[in-house]
Amino acid sequence: MSEITAFANRLGKNIKHLMKWARRHDLEAWRLYDRDVPQYPFAIDIYGEHIHLQEYDTGWLLPDNVHEAWLVEVQNAIGYVTGFKPEQIHLKRRERQKGKEQYEKTGQLGVDFVVHEHGRAFWVNLDKYLDTGLFLDHRNTRQRLGELASGRRFLNLFAYTGSFSVYAATGGAVASETVDLSNTYLDWARRNFVLNDIDETQHQIIRADVLQYLKQAADAGKQFDLIVMDPPSFSNSKKMLSILDVQRDQSILVDGAMRLLAPKGVLFFSNNLRSFELDKALTERYDIKDISTQSVPEDFRNKKIHQCWEIRA
Repeated sequence: MSEITAFANRLGKNIKHLMKWARRHDLEAWRLYDRDVPQYPFAIDIYGEHIHLQEYDTGWLLPDNVHEAWLVEVQNAIGYVTGFKPEQIHLKRRERQKGKEQYEKTGQLGVDFVVHEHGRAFWVNLDKYLDTGLFLDHRNTRQRLGELASGRRFLNLFAYTGSFSVYAATGGAVASETVDLSNTYLDWARRNFVLNDIDETQHQIIRADVLQYLKQAADAGKQFDLIVMDPPSFSNSKKMLSILDVQRDQSILVDGAMRLLAPKGVLFFSNNLRSFELDKALTERYDIKDISTQSVPEDFRNKKIHQCWEIRA
């Protein structure tokens, strides 16, 4: 059996199981293939009528013409198995991150379109940025948050396009604040709010450096029952006063968020730094439960795509 046949067979097996699973769970965006065959280091995600195909940098060195021919073969196999046309397959190469900002522009414009997840609607774009506007690996935590939100006050830190806030607001949160430094992503969050009929007077969108926001919110005596904080591993954005390193700065971030947490509240803290280790001093200060196993969805073969904790006072 050739390697491409093994890859196609795995795709066929996955789609047979996951297509039914996605329909049952009301999901239009889900992971079809997660580097299952080592010789094919791709993540393949379905987004409605489109495929997001990401090639991971393994350090292999192929001549350009051989590599391009191999990519064409891969895309042809995906089209053959899934029925998607070439123009519906959006290819990206994920380089190893070298201290760049988290959300890189690709130089392409792409097209914005809407996908649905558990009855919520989200704008996505598979070409314009490295990421699509919706992190599929946080789907379980979004759903859990939606179930807990009724009657609660919610805070979303490093909010990106506001998907956690959409779940909180549609789950019955009485108020929320969605905080990020990027105007681009806050505008995207605003469009997601409009899509889901969310009232922006009740659910505020705030542009701020999270570290500055934490101090100001504590000074103002703000309190929240639910907080989500999903910082980038590293950010050297010129808009920030300082460089953020999640391993080094985790105590500042968690302590800052915990000052805003109301009695009996819960903080969901996550990040996707593979080498991340939670500071033992935090486990002595707070009641911390590692929920990473439950938080990674079943369509992700890579169970280490992120780590997630529930933190209580």
